[in-house]
Amino acid sequence: MSDGGLIFDPDVTEALARSLFAKGVEIGVAFPWEPADDLDPREAACMPRAVDTRLREFAAGRRAARRAMAALGLAPQPILHRTDRSPDWPAGVTGSITHIQSLAIAAVARDADHLAIGIDLEEGGDLPADLWPEICTPAELAWLSVQPEPHRGRLARLIFSAKEAAYKAQYPVTGQFLEFSAFEITPDLETGQFEAVLTADIGPFPARMHFPGRFVFEADMVMTGLALAPNMHAG
Repeated sequence: MSDGGLIFDPDVTEALARSLFAKGVEIGVAFPWEPADDLDPREAACMPRAVDTRLREFAAGRRAARRAMAALGLAPQPILHRTDRSPDWPAGVTGSITHIQSLAIAAVARDADHLAIGIDLEEGGDLPADLWPEICTPAELAWLSVQPEPHRGRLARLIFSAKEAAYKAQYPVTGQFLEFSAFEITPDLETGQFEAVLTADIGPFPARMHFPGRFVFEADMVMTGLALAPNMHAG
């Protein structure tokens, strides 16, 4: 995607990502082609057998996270892996990292301000129609069926990305791996907002709980994000 400003202009990318969140969430942007010599040795030890391309993507994600933490006024700290390979954020911090081959974005906040964060970036334009039944609920498929036909593939990718962001936000709280059917997405195309609604009880979150998020399209990409309030628990 050589003509997409989202790739080559970090200021545009940061502004787009920032538009997904309310106050209190900081954004960091990094690129795999940047020198990877700033990777903390403890972070590098998390990827002992990674090929160079994968290591650069990993380093870009950690670099983006450090930039977001710096914007919060926090000193640089290594971000290691948990046993499940999810980011092990420093005490007092919550965040989420997303990356594609040419770009990494991190969203970070103090955990006193946000319970958890999810951000996701997807590229590739239309989602192939044969994948829709695997990803979408019957209600989501019905919604897609009434959208203008040329836009359905792009909107299916939006649904996929919104589910990924919602999954990332719930996981630090519940520790549960979820199927695509665990969330039902309702996009509002006029406002750039969506609701991710739980279809069953998950940890402290009850069925039908709404996770509000935002999305933005840029060229053949879609970016989604949501941040959970500190008191966003059942009861």
